[in-house]
Amino acid sequence: MPHGKPAGVPCVQLLPDLRCALFGKPERPAFCASLRPTQEMCGRERDEALAGLAALERATAPG
Repeated sequence: MPHGKPAGVPCVQLLPDLRCALFGKPERPAFCASLRPTQEMCGRERDEALAGLAALERATAPG
């Protein structure tokens, strides 16, 4: 992929406890460092967040 990973594929830097292995490190991608999640994006629980992110992926998909 020229611009990252496919939608729905976990980041290779995601630790087993779902934290970012690169958080706070200079090698963390600029996109990740610039992301400012909102309550709407995160939802009240993980399943709600994943559903919202899937909807965002569909809404912003090319073509």
